[in-house]
Amino acid sequence: QVQLVESGGGVVQAGGSLRLSCAASGRTVSQSHMGWFRQAPGKEREFVTAINWSGLYTYYADSVKGRFTISRDRATNTVYLQMASLKPEDTAVYYCASTVSYLSGANYYRSDNYNYWGRGTQVIVSP
Repeated sequence: QVQLVESGGGVVQAGGSLRLSCAASGRTVSQSHMGWFRQAPGKEREFVTAINWSGLYTYYADSVKGRFTISRDRATNTVYLQMASLKPEDTAVYYCASTVSYLSGANYYRSDNYNYWGRGTQVIVSP
């Protein structure tokens, strides 16, 4: 079992920055690939970014590439999502997810490949 707890959400003006954190606990955290997904009101959950278990490989949705950065601190089992140049369309509930399943390439983008999920943290970007 892996437990994930997101924090750092809030209200920010367009163009601003925010950093989300995902505190992970559990026996398999160190071998887990981690991802961030988001869900806006009335829309389906969508992939934002992911990082592999070692931290060497990262993946980004085109909509956030160049603005968002994912990182992980293996010493504290924390995954971060640094968001910059925020836009109103980034408004959503952001979820942290993890899996120990083998992933490669496009498989990181699929939510059904992740086994554990946090409860989410709300991000609101005002115009």
